[in-house]
Amino acid sequence: MLDPTVSPVSPAPPGRRTLRLGVAGPVGTGKSSLIATLCRELSGEFAMAVVTNDIYTDEDARFLRSAGVLAAERIRAVETGACPHTAIRDDITANLDAVEDLEEEFAPLDLVLVESGGDNLTATFSPALIDAQIFCLDVAGGGDVARKGGPGIGRADLLVVNKSDLAPYVGVDVGRMVADAEKARDGRPVLALSRSDAASVAELCAWVRGVLAEHVDGRHVPQDPGPMAPHSHGPAGHDHGHEHGPHTHVH
Repeated sequence: MLDPTVSPVSPAPPGRRTLRLGVAGPVGTGKSSLIATLCRELSGEFAMAVVTNDIYTDEDARFLRSAGVLAAERIRAVETGACPHTAIRDDITANLDAVEDLEEEFAPLDLVLVESGGDNLTATFSPALIDAQIFCLDVAGGGDVARKGGPGIGRADLLVVNKSDLAPYVGVDVGRMVADAEKARDGRPVLALSRSDAASVAELCAWVRGVLAEHVDGRHVPQDPGPMAPHSHGPAGHDHGHEHGPHTHVH
């Protein structure tokens, strides 16, 4: 369990860099919903903005705008045109430009949330783009997913096991899934979350407040979960290798 009691954080003074928080995870795990929840709960407390990533669309940004969780102009979309991890780790230029534009336009901001496009279990953000990262799984993806490990699951600042309220309908033991995740993460925090469960939402918000407090105090040091492992996309028989920076993966 995360501690829901965290000291309040003072608004950002001019000149202090915004905390940049990344949210990554596979397609359909509820990244946009998690961000909507954070904006809904915290936007009255902190000055916030959001950058979303999709390959060929701005659908996630449109979802957040339609939800009314932030002023529409505080939500920007990046269309990556390639595998989602490319724009959050290998060539972060488009995302960095979007974040910096928001920071300049709405200064001072306390928090910018950067949502990755849906990717696989190895996707991680570059620490040159974000200061802390959440990796999102969901119970509908299977109770065994958490123990499979990988850079995102193992070393993100927080692992969220999302949609915990659906566990009875998909035959997943949430407690076991969380325990497997904690083992895979060597004690790093894990949170079973449902947007309909006020206690878990409070824990998520408390975690964000804690990271923000450490950032304000200069105690938070961005960690690199490590490069993505080689992986493949697309149907069998259509794999081809290419390189992104320091690692190779196959398509």
